Amino acid sequence: MIRSSAYWEQHFRQNLTDQRVDWSIPPAITSEEKERILYSLKAWQLGETSDGSHLLAAASRHATRTGDPQYVEAVRQFIREEQKHGANLGRYIDLIGEQRTRKDWGDTLFRKVRYFNRNMELWTIAVIIVESSAQVFYQALHDATRCTLLRSICNDILMDEAHHIKFQNERLWTIFQRKGFYNKALSLLLYSLLFFGTIHAVWYGHRRAFTAGGVDRPEFMRAMYYKFFSTVKFLHRRSPATVLQPALA
Repeated sequence: MIRSSAYWEQHFRQNLTDQRVDWSIPPAITSEEKERILYSLKAWQLGETSDGSHLLAAASRHATRTGDPQYVEAVRQFIREEQKHGANLGRYIDLIGEQRTRKDWGDTLFRKVRYFNRNMELWTIAVIIVESSAQVFYQALHDATRCTLLRSICNDILMDEAHHIKFQNERLWTIFQRKGFYNKALSLLLYSLLFFGTIHAVWYGHRRAFTAGGVDRPEFMRAMYYKFFSTVKFLHRRSPATVLQPALA
C-alpha cells in the first residue's frame, strides 16, 4: 500500500503525542553493561540529533518537481520523531551521569555525505539502510541491559522505526517506478553498493554493543540482507493500492 503524504504527516503528528517512556523509572544500568554499550549509545544519540535541513531541502525540491507539497511537511514531522529519539537518549545519558558526545567518526562521515547530497532518491535509500541498521542496533541495545528505563526507550524507538521504513519504502517506490528498465538496473546497483558499505561501517563501529546484545557478525549481516532485499522486493510490486486521503495510522 502506498499512503499519501497527508496520511504520513498526520501519522507522525499523532505518534509524537504518544508518551511511551515512563521517566519516573530510575535508570539501573550496571557498570559492566555501561562499559560495553556506552560508546555506541552516545554515538547513536548524536546521530539522532540532526536538524534535517539538508533532507528538508531535498524534500522541497522533490515535492515541487512531483507536485506533492505535503511531502515536505511529512518529512518535517519524520525529522521531529528522529529528534525525539535523540532527546530521549540524551536525557538517559544525562541521568546516568555521563557526558554526551559532541563528535563521532560515523556521524561526521554521514553528515558530510548528507551535505553534498541533493538527490531525494539517494537520501531515501540511505535513510532506509540506516533505519534498518537502527532496528537491529536498538534491539541489541535493549537485549544488552536489564535497565527497564533504557529498554523502554529502545522499545519506543523500535516502534517508530518500523513506520519510518514504511514511509521511506513507499517514497522510494514512487521514485523507482518513474524509471526505465536500464535506469532501474543502475539504481539497484547503486543501492547495493551503498548498502554494502554502510552495513560494514555500522558493524565495525558498533560491534561491541551488538555482541553485548547477542548479535554477532553473521547474524547482523543476515538481518540486514533480509531487510535490504525486503525493500528491493517492495520496489518491484506492480501496483500497490494507494491511500489518497489522510487517516490515522
